[in-house]
Amino acid sequence: MSILVFGSLNIDHVYQVEHLVRPGETLPGTEYRRFQGGKGANQSVALARAGADVLHAGRIGPEGLWLRDAIAAEGVDVTHVGLDNQPTGHAIIQVDPAGENSILLYGGANLTITSDDAHYVLSQFGEGDWLLLQNEISSLPAILHEASERGLSVAFNPAPMTPEVLSYPLEGVSLFVVNETEGAALAETEGASPETVVGALQARFPDAAILLTLGGEGSLYARGEERIRTLAHSVEAVDTTAAGDTFIGYFLAEILAGKSVQASAALASRAAALCVTKPGAADSIPRRSELEDYLRLGGERT
Repeated sequence: MSILVFGSLNIDHVYQVEHLVRPGETLPGTEYRRFQGGKGANQSVALARAGADVLHAGRIGPEGLWLRDAIAAEGVDVTHVGLDNQPTGHAIIQVDPAGENSILLYGGANLTITSDDAHYVLSQFGEGDWLLLQNEISSLPAILHEASERGLSVAFNPAPMTPEVLSYPLEGVSLFVVNETEGAALAETEGASPETVVGALQARFPDAAILLTLGGEGSLYARGEERIRTLAHSVEAVDTTAAGDTFIGYFLAEILAGKSVQASAALASRAAALCVTKPGAADSIPRRSELEDYLRLGGERT
């Protein structure tokens, strides 16, 4: 089964710093590297490296052609990645010695997607197909509406979370994948426990499954009365930039392959742990062969 990712493609400018820059501070970077990124592209790469059949739809500017080539080299179908005269989306990323990051995002060509684009792309998909969305492109309400009308199964990762998300037509979403901050904002339960956040999301979206990622505490999946907790895996973090994207890609790839939620979340957790041991965004996402080697060498420890 294939999955369409309608999402961003970014150029990531990554700076190693002694600590994340504070307001009013000028701080020298200790290292600079350029990577392919964008949550949409990252999740496409994660899906492909996990073994899924992936199509990507989105927009790039003239200087971003290498991004399209890069995800195509992973086996992603890039037929629906269009070229625009706006600059390619990009991010300025600070990473401290502990692996924590701070990100400034510029949307660029990602924000030139129109409702006509949504109609054209999604007209080629229908009931039984999967669509994965994030919140880094324009026309998401039109995409969500079109997907619902056509009966697609929609997985939505509302990152970065913005107030506008609360007004999106989310009733047709099949699976929400959110971290603690996104989940609390979407459920309007700031400061609440994970169980309370999940319960509030279920009350608001009773037909959807909820997958709440909890960083070092693992993840919590909920659908109806079902609850599945998955432990995180302890590693020495170098860069956490694409950990969430890796988790989502591996989780959905396993679900599409017919695996159980518990098995899918367990493998996704191990993939995310391996991801944070390397720098970069898409470059740090492990291939399935790397993950299998990691597990054989003891990566199964929690």
